[in-house]
Amino acid sequence: MTITANMQVVLGTLTFQQALAPKDNVVWDAYHHRWEALDESMEFTAQGGVYLPGWYMIELMVDRSVTSVAASFRFVAGRRTFNIDMPLRVGKLSKRLVHVPWGVKSFAFRPMNAKGHFSLPHFRLVWVTASFARDRLLQRLINIHQDYRDISQQEAARKIRVRARASGESWRRTAIREYESTYISLCSRRNYRLWVREFESKPDGAKIRTKIQARQLVGEYLFYIPVAGIHDADSLVKTIKSLQLQLLDSWRAVLLPSVGCAADVLPYLEKMVAEDPRITISDTKSEPRKMTLSASMWVSVLSPGDKLSAHALYMLAGYPDAELLYSDEDQLDAEGMRHSPLFKPQWNPDLLLSQPYIGCAIWVRGDKFSEIMPAGGLPCATSIGSWQAKLALNVLASNVRKIQSIGRILLHRAVSSPLSLANDYAALVSLSLNEMGCSAQVVPGRVVNSARVMWPVPSPQPLVSLLVPTRDGVEILKPCVDAILERTAYRHFELLILDNQSSCAKTLAYMEEVEQRDSRVKVMRWNHDFNYSAINNFGAQHSRGDIIGLINNDVEPIDGEWLTEMVSQASRPEVGCVGAKLYYPNGTIQHGGVILGIGGVAGHAHRFFQHNEEGYAGRLQLVQNLTAVTAACLLLRREVFEQVGGLNEPDLAVAYNDVDLCLKVHKLGLRNLWTPFAELYHHESISRGADDTPKKRARALKEARYMREQWGPLLDKDPAYNPNLTLANEDFSLR
Repeated sequence: MTITANMQVVLGTLTFQQALAPKDNVVWDAYHHRWEALDESMEFTAQGGVYLPGWYMIELMVDRSVTSVAASFRFVAGRRTFNIDMPLRVGKLSKRLVHVPWGVKSFAFRPMNAKGHFSLPHFRLVWVTASFARDRLLQRLINIHQDYRDISQQEAARKIRVRARASGESWRRTAIREYESTYISLCSRRNYRLWVREFESKPDGAKIRTKIQARQLVGEYLFYIPVAGIHDADSLVKTIKSLQLQLLDSWRAVLLPSVGCAADVLPYLEKMVAEDPRITISDTKSEPRKMTLSASMWVSVLSPGDKLSAHALYMLAGYPDAELLYSDEDQLDAEGMRHSPLFKPQWNPDLLLSQPYIGCAIWVRGDKFSEIMPAGGLPCATSIGSWQAKLALNVLASNVRKIQSIGRILLHRAVSSPLSLANDYAALVSLSLNEMGCSAQVVPGRVVNSARVMWPVPSPQPLVSLLVPTRDGVEILKPCVDAILERTAYRHFELLILDNQSSCAKTLAYMEEVEQRDSRVKVMRWNHDFNYSAINNFGAQHSRGDIIGLINNDVEPIDGEWLTEMVSQASRPEVGCVGAKLYYPNGTIQHGGVILGIGGVAGHAHRFFQHNEEGYAGRLQLVQNLTAVTAACLLLRREVFEQVGGLNEPDLAVAYNDVDLCLKVHKLGLRNLWTPFAELYHHESISRGADDTPKKRARALKEARYMREQWGPLLDKDPAYNPNLTLANEDFSLR
């Protein structure tokens, strides 16, 4: 059994097929009509083909059992080879350019770099003209590459020319390298090591020391290190060594031997103290309450074996006004190799109530430490994870306000993921909320060691106004409206069908029938050209609800609790817009929240993931704060909607109006929120259609340009995301 690559020349006459034979670790499953990859090294090879030199567009669709994977190609020209990676989209065609030089006689193809099964519905290599390739390449750089944002193709071409001249390369070679950098993907162990080696910036010790002297950096760093027994000895040496290698040497380490430590432990610790006066021993967990910790001091807790990066303390010194700092972190295996990075968002209270996402790399300013230190004082060696989780939760009820996440990996953990360290996280969250006087119910979440907070619905129940714009398409509208009326446990709502010049007799008859059948339904006429923002503003003006719901006419609730969950979240005074978890009809994810900057403006988190997948660090199954959510299903309080002036009618008639609305709400200081516990199907954009005409494309580009001009800095640095993660794909893979 072989696979076939269809190859053709655009505007030419050459068309042929190339057979690719399985080479290693891949077998054909005749019963299921699919291929089975036995490990990630499997590949197919082709020999003796005709490969015109020049630009090709690879078109590839791989149906597979694993979501976050990439395909790869290896082209061979004599002794020379070159490789390209191609991140895959689920359920959609993936495309990318490649320049094939003279002399290529064969190539190898790896449909995915993971174990699992797959099939290939579409695979084609299309030879394209140089002008076509140039246009596509420049546009991708403008949309995705952070160095080319908000400039024209002419300006992008000039920037490449300058860089090519500086490096002594051709324009094409520089352009290809910049283009290929937008396809770096995946957070697998192998790819993370590659990322560390090639893309993690290495500190220049000499330059940093010069900066330290010039800036006269001050401050002291206090580390508490619980020690369980002699088995921690070797690990403790590694931790202390990482402190001794710091570029700032103003640190102290306090060793905390556990009660009942073996007699042979203390002499070992005392030897450390004798060798370095910055190390001391304490036998009391309540020491911080007895001493004065100043505002110039940073306090943290480490486990034996944890290692700080060489520039950790220097990086911390760059935030003198902060009260709490936390950074990205990863793990060390038995051989000391780094793996499993945890890239964190900025301060995210609702994610913290769902998961101990802040982890172990956390530093508290000295004058704030006693305020948030958990009851009982410092941790013992067996409770560090729960202690650090409770420390972070205590921030919610504290006066700590200046919180900063550092988008650099400053800690390499010797223990398992901090997301699994805290024992019974739901119990910790429940305790914290009780201490804050909150009456919410807390139950275990959907992923390991997570929590779900079930907030109460206010009494009396607020009236919700669901606004559903539509035009004709009764086959779309009827399932949506009927499902909402029949499948919604929360009954106190009105449903306003906003009819935008429907002419279909069946649609008009259905709207009349459903309005008579259910007193909660009201049909309102909007006799103007389509403008999504204007239609919804019109509906909001004529609605009666305390809460406004923006609902597409192509969504269908999956279970009855969707609106109860969204109302309970939207009713919280600190929350602004609330978004839902939306699925394509085939069960894959359509919307897991919005990530700013993807594709230039915004994209949907975890799009095309399978319905039961956890997503990056479990976030596909966790309530969390996101900067924006889609208006396909969005709730917010009327007072908030009116305070920001509703949706932007003049500038955003079709696209991005929901993102703009969320950003205006975010600017007020409210927290937008996404919940996976409100689940609906979404038949995306089938009522409006795609932007597939010159007029529609021009409108889409105009609206994208407005968003870049209005919100550019925020689009490039989404606080709910992480600067180390990609803006090229929606899968939380590495930048």
